[in-house]
Amino acid sequence: MQTTVETTDKFSQTTVETAEQLGLTADEFERIVSIMGRTPNFTELSMYSVMWSEHCSYKNSIVWLKSLPRDGERLLVKAGEENAGLVDIGDGYACVFKIESHNHPSAIEPFQGAATGVGGIHRDIFTMGARPIAALNSLRFGNLNDKKTQHLLKGIVHGIGHYGNCFGVPTVGGEAYFEDCYGTNPLVNAMSVGIVKVGQTVSATSYGAGNPVFIVGSATGKDGIGGASFASANITEDSVEDLPSVQVGDPFQEKKLLEACLEIIPTGALVGMQDMGAAGITCSTAEMSAKGEHGMIIHLDKVPTRQENMKAWEMLLSESQERMLIVLHKGQEAEVLKIFEKWDLHCVQIGEVTTDKNLKFYMNGHLEADVPAESMVLGGGAPQYHRAYTEPAYFEKIKAFDIQNIQDTLHARFAAERLVKLPNIASKRWIYTQYDSMVGTANASTNAPSDAAIVIVKGTKKALALTTDCNSRYVFADPHTGGQIAVAEAARNIVCSGGEPVAITNCLNFGNPYDPEVYYQFVYALKGMGEACRKFNTPVTGGNVSFYNQSPDGPVYPTPTIGMLGILDSIEQRITLNFKQTGHLVYLVGRSRNDISSSEYLHKLIGIEYSPAPHFHLEEEQQLQQAITKLNKAGLLQSAHDVSEGGLFITLLESAMAGGLGFDIHTNSNFRKDAYLFGESQSRVVVTIRPEDKDKFESLLHSLVDATDYSVRFEKIGTVHGEQVVIDGDSWGTVADWKNNYDTAIESHLV
Repeated sequence: MQTTVETTDKFSQTTVETAEQLGLTADEFERIVSIMGRTPNFTELSMYSVMWSEHCSYKNSIVWLKSLPRDGERLLVKAGEENAGLVDIGDGYACVFKIESHNHPSAIEPFQGAATGVGGIHRDIFTMGARPIAALNSLRFGNLNDKKTQHLLKGIVHGIGHYGNCFGVPTVGGEAYFEDCYGTNPLVNAMSVGIVKVGQTVSATSYGAGNPVFIVGSATGKDGIGGASFASANITEDSVEDLPSVQVGDPFQEKKLLEACLEIIPTGALVGMQDMGAAGITCSTAEMSAKGEHGMIIHLDKVPTRQENMKAWEMLLSESQERMLIVLHKGQEAEVLKIFEKWDLHCVQIGEVTTDKNLKFYMNGHLEADVPAESMVLGGGAPQYHRAYTEPAYFEKIKAFDIQNIQDTLHARFAAERLVKLPNIASKRWIYTQYDSMVGTANASTNAPSDAAIVIVKGTKKALALTTDCNSRYVFADPHTGGQIAVAEAARNIVCSGGEPVAITNCLNFGNPYDPEVYYQFVYALKGMGEACRKFNTPVTGGNVSFYNQSPDGPVYPTPTIGMLGILDSIEQRITLNFKQTGHLVYLVGRSRNDISSSEYLHKLIGIEYSPAPHFHLEEEQQLQQAITKLNKAGLLQSAHDVSEGGLFITLLESAMAGGLGFDIHTNSNFRKDAYLFGESQSRVVVTIRPEDKDKFESLLHSLVDATDYSVRFEKIGTVHGEQVVIDGDSWGTVADWKNNYDTAIESHLV
């Protein structure tokens, strides 16, 4: 067997030009030469190009990611230590959860791009030994009137539904927004949540010289080659030529892989396990070896393949789906082989662990690559950059906004009727009905909705509250405040569902990091997120950075999507948002303001693109959430629903439609009517109570009021009543008519 790297093939003498063609810089090429002590051959350079791509190395983001809070009393592993976050939920169970993007593949091939995004995030969960029990997503599309947007929407939703439904994990929640800036570059963020018993998790590590290394699952093909590098470049009209970079998924194969992987864990044969996502064999071998401080010898000719005559670099960079790398304790191979044979899956030994910390890849006895594992991974040899940033020029337009220049001239009912049909406001029924939400029978949100999805933890009295949140227009208007709001709204949704927020995962979607204005958005969004996470005691467990979400028309809105986990110690703590009974009193908890900034009303109906983020203050938000929690523990709330997009009116209408009951409310004359009904100032919740609880309810809230500018305020605004929507004594029609317009607005574009 050859022991030195071949240097005679036409690719061996790599140059700076070769490196740049692969997406590396001249400085990075010289860094690789210094690490290796020689010039890398083409295969080795290709490996570094994917491992040092933004998608894998976070080289332009890691310095700021480290500023986020990553410690908490419930966290069982720190962010980045494993494939996903691990949170102790009590009763001997832990929750594994993570959100990641599949934006670029979905822009080029929407069905497979979205489908493999779902498959990949589920593998991150079960590679740690947890069984996925719930999926969520966060989606962004362009103008719904555009035919391309309709094509992308149909393909992406179909892909998500197909993979999730076939794999057998319910999609329990999510969000979808439509803005022009996402027309070329949609965002597809997929989240998976799993449950595992504490102490039964699997680590993505490798150690023990002589221990065998196996590839399990599907065969390796040429699909997905260079996918990590593809995800680290802008989207252009020519990106369609990169179609081979999009992986092809098989959810039924992944279902078998899930069951086989979970079945081998109790055998005690596993040293470690890692899914093959971005960069495939290269990434899984490097990360496992670096973590275990060992090396590997890998024989690529033993890898099961779908195509003949695959080259070494093709096999190393392939991102074919439904594959895992596992390391076993030597002598325990037979039992594992038997399990994978039962599930009709490949299980082939391709190498062994070495004390040498290098990765050595052979093809038919020829040494194709010899690289130090540590040098390839995040926190090892991969570069870390401090990028320049500067305040965006468009901020001057935002600073010039003055609400006094906006006349409250639209008739309120007319405005409301237009508002309810806007794609960002209207029902996402066309989307979520394509997802199986009931498989597994753990989803408790189908009988009555809450602000967050509620999923039962079987075998306990507990439930999980799950949500994905981000209003990217707020972040565009003010990255710092918008980052705070993204975390705060996620926490508010969980609190309004009866849960306690405990941790987040994030998917940070931004434009090109080499653009100083884009990087400013990134830096200040992370500053805001970090402050909010500390305020609500929700540490970051991990996630994903997706840069280069940019077309020739410019970057997308900065979109730091928050996936948050909350815990209900008992399902009896749950709060739903639907009105329950005629005669119940309707209260607005929180402060109203003359604020229409960055609202759907201002942006879509008035046509003002540049305005500040809506009013928000962390202390005020914390006081509100604590008040809602105390009211719930006192048993005083019949419903709760936070005020978000569309303002107070849409919040009331959604609670009415969910309960099939109308409402009779009065507006507050101290405020502009448009601001009161349609403004999106934060830290407000609509609740309903029984009339007999009025004194106790108000007494509890009065006890929370103090002289500060941030203590909770509240006002009684009306009652649950009949079938009509009544505002200031005027009937605006029936709830049924409003619901019809709300439910059909999006699908009317897609016939």
